[in-house]
Amino acid sequence: MNTQSIPVNTPNKPAPRFSQSENVARTMSSREIADLVEARHNDVITTIERLFAKGLLRSDRKTRREATGGRPIDVYDLTERDTHLVVAGYSDEHRARVIDRWQELEGQVAQPQQLSTIEILQIAMESEKARLLLTAQVEQQATKIHSLENLFKEGMTHTQFCKGLNGVNVMQVGNYLEGRSWLYNESKSGTRHRVGSYARDKYMTEHQVEVTPHGKDPFISYTPVLLKKGAARLYDLYLAGELPMKKTWDGLFTHDKALKGAA
Repeated sequence: MNTQSIPVNTPNKPAPRFSQSENVARTMSSREIADLVEARHNDVITTIERLFAKGLLRSDRKTRREATGGRPIDVYDLTERDTHLVVAGYSDEHRARVIDRWQELEGQVAQPQQLSTIEILQIAMESEKARLLLTAQVEQQATKIHSLENLFKEGMTHTQFCKGLNGVNVMQVGNYLEGRSWLYNESKSGTRHRVGSYARDKYMTEHQVEVTPHGKDPFISYTPVLLKKGAARLYDLYLAGELPMKKTWDGLFTHDKALKGAA
C-alpha cells in the first residue's frame, strides 16, 4: 500500500450524493473514494464487494450508473461509517483526506443557503401579496358583517331578507330553498312551506300561530323564518351569484334598499 506523505488538501472534485435533509442518509460515491485515496476505482469496488460479502457494510448494495466523460461506470454510494471501513487499509494520509472531505461536506450542509437579491425581492413581494390579500379578506369580512347587521332582523322570513338584496327574484327564492332542502312544501294543492330537517335550527326555524277561521276549526299556521346563520349563508349565496335573479337585474351586488330603510 502506498505510504508516501501526501499533503492533506481537499481535492477539487464534484460533491457526492450528499443530501441536505437530516432525515436522509448522506453518502459518498465509490468513485470519489477512489479519487481521495488515489486508487483505481476497480480496486475500491473490489474492497466494497468483499466487505458486503462479509456483511460488514450497511449501505444500499445497489449500484448506479455515473457518467465519466467516456463510458459510464457503476458506482456504489456509501454512508460515512461504511466509507471509513472501506479506506481502513489505506495510509493515514489517505484516510485523513476522506475524513476532511466528510467534514467539509457536513459544513456545507450546516451553512444556511445564501439568497440572491432577486430571490430576496421575490420573497418580499410574495409576503406583501399575502399581507394585502389578508387585509382585503379582513375588510371584505368586515363589510359583510356590517351588511348583515343592516339587512338582518330577528324574525325575518327569507322573502323579507331577500327583498333587501338588489336583483333577487324573491318570488323564486322559496322554490330555490326547497331545492336545497331548506324548505319543503306540505300542501298538495298550493304552496305551504315548512322548514326541512336539514336547515331546522341551523339556518331556519318556524313561528307558530293558531288561526281560528270564522265557522271553522282552529289550526296551527307555520311561518319559516331565518336564523342569523341562515341569513349569512343566504348572503354568501347571493354574492356567489347562486340565488334566482330577475331578468332586469343590473349585475350589481348591493343592498341599497335595506340601508335606506335602516337610515
